[in-house]
Amino acid sequence: MDTPPVRWLTEEQQRHWRSFLDGSARLTEVLGRQLEQDADLSLSEYEVLVRLSEAPERTLRMSLLADSLAHSRSRITHTIRRMETRGFVERRACAVDGRGVNCSMTALGFARLEAAAPGHVEAVRTHLVDALSEEQLRALGEALAAVHRRLGEA
Repeated sequence: MDTPPVRWLTEEQQRHWRSFLDGSARLTEVLGRQLEQDADLSLSEYEVLVRLSEAPERTLRMSLLADSLAHSRSRITHTIRRMETRGFVERRACAVDGRGVNCSMTALGFARLEAAAPGHVEAVRTHLVDALSEEQLRALGEALAAVHRRLGEA
């Protein structure tokens, strides 16, 4: 059986790929550090609180929460266990089918999100939004949406 030829990246494609890797890693690091220092939350914990705050009754099934964050089941379980210990979330058996587990944000979790959000939004604005023109920001959003769609098809 013949192996198809490797489709190597061009120099320009390689440059853009590395810029993406370096930029996204650095941005994630900076935003995570800001949340840790200012709100005593990891970026993953913050994203869990955001997703729950947007859900009906501030509750999501654990599997849906994991999927929405692109986390493995074990990673989301570990994160939720840590957050549960701190009083930010609660887990309960799903009343509809009894097999699944729902995760709900507590009042303490919502208060922590409200306290953390202004500093986080300012950091996102400073390190991403204000660094790009409106056209660049739109192009970035469209490009990442296309990647997300492609990955959803895989």
